[in-house]
Amino acid sequence: MAYAALLACAGPAMAQTTSPATQATLAPQASTAAPVPQAALDTVTITGRNSAPAVSGFGDQPLATTPISASRYGEAELAEQGVTRLSGLTGLNASVSDAYNTTGYWDYLTVRGFLLDNRFNYRRDGLPVNAETSLPLANKSGVELLRGSSGIQAGTSAPGGLVNLLVKRPDRDLTRFHLGWAEGGRVGAQADVSRRLGEAGEFGLRGNLLVERLDTPTQNTRGQRHVAALAADWRGPGGSLLEAEVEHSRQRQPSVPGFSMLGNSIPSPADPRINLNNQAWSQPVLLQGDTASLRWTQPLEAGWKFVAHGMTQRLKNDDRIAFPYGLFDANYNCNPCDRYAANGDLTLWDFRSENERRRSDALDLGVQGKAQLAGLPHQLAGGLLLTRYQQRMQPQVYDIAGTGNASGAIQVTTTATVNDQNTNRDERSSEFYLRDAIRLAPQWQAWLGLRLTRLQRESVRTDGSRASDYSDSFTTPWLALSHEWAPQHIVFASWGRGAESDVAPNRTYVVNRGEAVLARSRQWEIGAKGTQRQRNWSLTYFDIQRAQTANLGSACSSSTADSCTFTFDGVAHHRGLEGELSQQFGPLRLEGSALLLRARREGSANAAVNGQRPPNVPEYTAKAGASYTVASLPGLTLGAAAVHEGGRTLLPTDGQLRIPAWTRLDANAQWQQALADQRRLTWSAGITNLANRRAWRDAPYQFEHIYLFPLPERSLRLGLQIDL
Repeated sequence: MAYAALLACAGPAMAQTTSPATQATLAPQASTAAPVPQAALDTVTITGRNSAPAVSGFGDQPLATTPISASRYGEAELAEQGVTRLSGLTGLNASVSDAYNTTGYWDYLTVRGFLLDNRFNYRRDGLPVNAETSLPLANKSGVELLRGSSGIQAGTSAPGGLVNLLVKRPDRDLTRFHLGWAEGGRVGAQADVSRRLGEAGEFGLRGNLLVERLDTPTQNTRGQRHVAALAADWRGPGGSLLEAEVEHSRQRQPSVPGFSMLGNSIPSPADPRINLNNQAWSQPVLLQGDTASLRWTQPLEAGWKFVAHGMTQRLKNDDRIAFPYGLFDANYNCNPCDRYAANGDLTLWDFRSENERRRSDALDLGVQGKAQLAGLPHQLAGGLLLTRYQQRMQPQVYDIAGTGNASGAIQVTTTATVNDQNTNRDERSSEFYLRDAIRLAPQWQAWLGLRLTRLQRESVRTDGSRASDYSDSFTTPWLALSHEWAPQHIVFASWGRGAESDVAPNRTYVVNRGEAVLARSRQWEIGAKGTQRQRNWSLTYFDIQRAQTANLGSACSSSTADSCTFTFDGVAHHRGLEGELSQQFGPLRLEGSALLLRARREGSANAAVNGQRPPNVPEYTAKAGASYTVASLPGLTLGAAAVHEGGRTLLPTDGQLRIPAWTRLDANAQWQQALADQRRLTWSAGITNLANRRAWRDAPYQFEHIYLFPLPERSLRLGLQIDL
């Protein structure tokens, strides 16, 4: 316990509430107040009073007294740490780690040891959004991270948590430009302009524009990205609010695949500048997205309000790569299959899935307010969420191009043509939800949540084969009890359930082909947290069990009819202790988080899996940050950060095969230079991997193959922000 307590206090970046610097930049997402002068926003500091993340379902409650584990990272905090994509969250919170995060592709996050589902675990202003793309942060005011069971917030989702992106709104008058450069050749420029219009500021407009040349020290990674976004609102009589926004983004950049084991040995960390996707015929990945939303908030009688919120998202991807895998012969037999050969030889596959189209639509109709029932005060919310998802794919190229090598020095040619089918999908869901926060006594509060989900899913191969069509219904409850033992300090306990819906493959050798299989998860946690003017802290113990599916049995044979059954195969059992701390000592601010995690497989039919830690899940993580305001040079702030992650296993059946722990040190500095008429310049600099440490950062086990990603080498970034 002494070791756990030390990690909880030393470990980074944000506590369960945001830091004072971050909170000063946060703005309400649906405020009806008059615009606040820029000078006030720059000087007011509010600690621990911000509301719970909207994605939690209890956004009207103070985060400090809400029995959930959550963090909110504002625009200023993300900029200070150089976070330009979602994978940057892995450096801010100990519960978040990498999972096949690489240049030129979309991001994957693991929370509390569970990989988040890019189709179901991401939100945008509270509505479901598809993260099978590069989600831009240029027009986002912040990111919310909810950790734990997400059954009352999402009909289907992987356990571990939810990520919610907050769109910038025209909450004030602002003219801001930003110029940035990063070592390797990345150069970008961004404009952010916001205005309140009308006699009483009832109209608002905010535009964001980003143009960026992408490049890294890694070979063959030059690309481009641009983002254009516009948000508008109208504050009507009686507190009504209409908000609209639209966003367009486009990223085109070659991706970087992972290295692997060489035969039976784990090689020394590879040169992070090597790109195995350096073939002359390899093309960049294209990720393009268009998103728009409309939200109407209407106050009702007795403090109640009605909210109608709709969103549509349309994605176009060209997924292309020279993909390295185990060594195959001309007859598609591999040896070894899950790693590269001892001499570094590997098979390069020509993979091209072009013109992938995905569309997501969501409409949330809800009411919320306060009521007195059975002599007790209740804060109620209820509504209906309708979602629709459509995926339209084309036949793809997926064939052997030739034999390459882990040195990246061998060029091969490809004659591969379209040879493989893809999968089209259609999904619809209706989710009825109800939430209630009940004040039992001055210091006691009960929390209830319930979501009833009805979904319909269809899929078919692009050649019309293997069609499946199924429906499913389920309920995901959540309960909690909290006691406020001191102002803004609580102890709490909670229990909740989640669900993931799957379908048995529609193949002749599967007995229950085409049938729905519901994988349930459950979590309980106990914790304590508190906030004061200069300190925020939390300590939580959690226990998550998730049913594992996709086991067809050892007797399964694709050549024998009805020889397999798609069923459950035990559980993934994750237990952990999570701690966070943020403390202000005059000009010095310290922040840290830590996670001790025991993740194991239990009850599997494969005895070799039972008792093993899942691949790519560190047993402990600690992350810490510090910033110091230099009194002798007004406007100068110096910062440092440290990330330490424990070793990761490489195979689901061999806990001894692992990469070692690693530590990364970063540094940053900001200098605000005041100009006339409240204008200012903010100069910034940051160094990632200050000690230029070589290590294997990430070890995902995907497609039954071991991949290893090196820690990026030391790099410098510079920026200039101009506020007019």
